[in-house]
Amino acid sequence: MAKDLFAFNGEQLIQKNAPLADRLRPQTLDEFVGQDHILAQGRLLRRSIVADKVGNLLLYGPPGVGKTTLARIIAFNTLSHFSVVNAALAGIKDLKSEIESAIDRLNKFGKRTILFIDEVHRFNTAQQDALLPWVENGTLTLIGATTENPYFEVNKALVSRSRLFRLNSLNSKALHQLLQRALNDKERGYGLKLINLASEAEDHLVDVCNGDARILLNALELAVESTIANQDSSISIDLKIAEDSIQERAVLYDKKGDAHFDTISAFIKSLRGSDPDAALFWLARMLEAGESPRFIFRRMLISAGEDIGLADPNAIVVVESCAAAFDRIGLPEGIYPLAQATLYLAATEKSNSVKAIFKAVQKVKDSHKQNVPSHLKDANRDQEAFGDGIGYRYPHAFSKNWVPQQYLPDTLLNEIFWEPTENGWEGKRRSLLNERRSEQLASLIEVEQQNPLTITSGKADNDLEKWLSRQVLKEEKRLKNLISKLWLGISWKKNHRVLVLAPSSLLWSLKPLRETSEGGVVLAVSEDNHPRLLAEMETLAPMERPTLIDSKVESIRKLEDNLKFEVIGGRIPWRVFSETNFFELWPILTEKCVVNTELSLIISNPCSGPAFSLKESLELYSNKKNPDFSLLSDLICKEEKWLNKQEYKKKFILQLEKLGWNISSEEWTEFVYQKVDASIIKRWLNKGSEYRKIILKNCEEETLIRLQELFQRLDGQIIKQKLIHTKFLAKNNN
Repeated sequence: MAKDLFAFNGEQLIQKNAPLADRLRPQTLDEFVGQDHILAQGRLLRRSIVADKVGNLLLYGPPGVGKTTLARIIAFNTLSHFSVVNAALAGIKDLKSEIESAIDRLNKFGKRTILFIDEVHRFNTAQQDALLPWVENGTLTLIGATTENPYFEVNKALVSRSRLFRLNSLNSKALHQLLQRALNDKERGYGLKLINLASEAEDHLVDVCNGDARILLNALELAVESTIANQDSSISIDLKIAEDSIQERAVLYDKKGDAHFDTISAFIKSLRGSDPDAALFWLARMLEAGESPRFIFRRMLISAGEDIGLADPNAIVVVESCAAAFDRIGLPEGIYPLAQATLYLAATEKSNSVKAIFKAVQKVKDSHKQNVPSHLKDANRDQEAFGDGIGYRYPHAFSKNWVPQQYLPDTLLNEIFWEPTENGWEGKRRSLLNERRSEQLASLIEVEQQNPLTITSGKADNDLEKWLSRQVLKEEKRLKNLISKLWLGISWKKNHRVLVLAPSSLLWSLKPLRETSEGGVVLAVSEDNHPRLLAEMETLAPMERPTLIDSKVESIRKLEDNLKFEVIGGRIPWRVFSETNFFELWPILTEKCVVNTELSLIISNPCSGPAFSLKESLELYSNKKNPDFSLLSDLICKEEKWLNKQEYKKKFILQLEKLGWNISSEEWTEFVYQKVDASIIKRWLNKGSEYRKIILKNCEEETLIRLQELFQRLDGQIIKQKLIHTKFLAKNNN
């Protein structure tokens, strides 16, 4: 009993004397500040933690952004045993002990173990390999925290079995929020003290801490604890005290870490993007961090070829000259040729047309019979025996030192690899090159005449099974094209939350599921289709499955208040599009959107019915000069009235504009083909069919009999039906 009492007192003393940053660690997700891109309402990681379904995770980010804190919150929320290991202190022996305990726990009590490893990149290869089998078979669920890029520092097998979440430096809003919590919290912060923190002092602390919550709170603690209280017991912290309490902002740079690769990447992309100011900033950052100038020059030489190329062939000369000058001068004066080369590359014209070499390399790998044309072969060795070199035209013997002739192998005639841009040096030569290519092609006519193409055609195959298989392939291609068209133009982010409307199959949501691995996807579809979609979703891992809800207005309204969508899309059945419920949905959906939510919808409706297709086919197959199709003409008018959805499309556009959407639309048509047989005629004309009700309106039963006779004439024939697709693309301005 005495031991427990001493232990309790010890824990209280540790907590009381802990640094402010440790005392203020959030204990719930609601207390967690920042990282909304992975922890906002509806995001994948938040859902996993709340549901206690956390799998293997790697939390990657700079110091002081909440990696360890997030692990502690998971510990508070899980029913599994939670163990903690620090990779800097633990060895193989400690790791084996944790694994043995986890096995024992699982075998005796059926209890899972979550193992949190701080600074997991510090484990050597042997230690990481020792973890792998137990992570793989589910004995351990691994949560690793690291400040280094896991793709470079962590075992590839562990990375492939874990979901990676990147935590970013905290923004100023989150940092100000943390400061206020520290000042107001009476149990863990300074809420029991009267502290006057000047606004300029607060801004300075936030600015200099570099997005690191730990540095921010340590600076605040130092300022408070080292400042003598006023006569009224209040503590005043002005800008001078704040400046003394926090060190000067350091350049976060490690020549072997991510900052090295990220900064040089930003530098090269600034050169490529013709931004001299940004290029100078990243150059200065690298020099201040001690980056090797020779490394920088080496990357600029690559950029001169890759990004400037033949738009300015002098670029590589300038960089090489500046590099030579730097070797003679050295630092500090050598900063001038460094800056000169940087500004020249940033300011000059750009082209990456030299990438044509990769197209040529691929053609070399793919093509066969790449023999050198006879007239280009070396004439000094085999001219007499084989005629090598005969027929070669010496360009310098002709006007302008050029003559059209074949230079590529016979199998690559007319192939074009280099496509110069309109920029700079190559742009001035573009028209001349195209002119010469035209002449070159004309000169090859004789070669083509020597190898004329033989065009043959065979009889059409009328076998029914082959026809059906071709139709299946066509439909599959049509569907893929429509899905691709639906999501074309959406600017995806990994943490987007997406609402897919009326998906007839999971296929319509696969693109959002792939693109939003850290967000979430909700499918809104009528309850009749839920069983089929649930069956399809069984193929996905539990935490990767979309949320399935009913498409009724009430169901959308019941979604969580904090759940907002960045993308809404779907292909709406043409019958649903004209229903009142569809238009009642949009005021509610608009409330569930963030600013700049993107909307993409496709409505596909037939603009001609069976009677139109029947008339067109009978005209084609009829032997009569002037067949009487008055019956069909009347029915076609009814079909068009039934199928025309232009009124509803205008109504939809007007509704969205009133709700604050900026909307545009486009239309295109296509034909689908249908084989006429007894089953399809029955589907159209039997009692209960919608089409039968349409044609019998103001008509007698005799019309139906006559129509059936006309359809039977086309038994076994293929008729075509015209479809019109409308895509609505919109952005929410609210």
